[in-house]
Amino acid sequence: MGDSLIKAVILDWAGTSIDFGSMAPVKVFVELFRERGIELNNAEVREFMGMDKREHTRRLLHLEHIRMQWAENYGREPGEPDVESLFIKLEPKLAAIACKLSEPIHGAIEFVEDMHSLGVKVGTTTSYDAAMMKQIIPEAEKRGFKPDCIVNASDVPFGRPHPYMCYLNAIRMEVHPLNQMVKIGDTVVDIQEGLNAGMWTIGLVKSGNEVGLSREELLNLGSEESKEIMNKAALKLKQAGAHYVAEGIWNCMPYIGIIEGRMRTGEKP
Repeated sequence: MGDSLIKAVILDWAGTSIDFGSMAPVKVFVELFRERGIELNNAEVREFMGMDKREHTRRLLHLEHIRMQWAENYGREPGEPDVESLFIKLEPKLAAIACKLSEPIHGAIEFVEDMHSLGVKVGTTTSYDAAMMKQIIPEAEKRGFKPDCIVNASDVPFGRPHPYMCYLNAIRMEVHPLNQMVKIGDTVVDIQEGLNAGMWTIGLVKSGNEVGLSREELLNLGSEESKEIMNKAALKLKQAGAHYVAEGIWNCMPYIGIIEGRMRTGEKP
């Protein structure tokens, strides 16, 4: 056991710990809406990434051009029953594709091990619900990713940006105070979730939603284009209030050290 002042770290799943580029939800939402005769682009899906998937569906249906397409196809604007009917179809589709994309991002397994070596617990929050995660968790565990706690969006009254999933992690892992905990995630609402819980926050860029590219797509970019996209994503997470921004979970340890140092001088988030 180490003597770290940091009591726990809370990780996001897709785009942070598994599924480089957070590809699964984008593919499923685009496919699901296309089945209803609605054209939706990747950027629109990514705008609401990190929210629980029912709320994510609701926000997409509120987009003006989606409402217009829906009215043209069905003679009325979409309502709450349509949110539910889409969400029912979304659950199994997303669980199936997320299982295939549940490979831990490089550095995720080592990060958990490093935290444990310091005596720091590792919890997680996700915008997926329990039914989706029931299939994803065993696949990630088989590949070596085993956090101490998993809280799903369906375990709390409201998902991100509300802090309730962070609170439930603290309760289940029996750690406090929350200002000695760090939230790590790749979306704006991940950062807001951590800040609303009173925690330190680290935003992730290269593997995450704000860049939104697979490893292969990133490799195909020129260095200048890649740098520009990453800088834009980093700025968005900083503007959301992230204390620090890292490329990915593979290079978070220096920031953990910096936060620890600030805590030792009495600083709070």
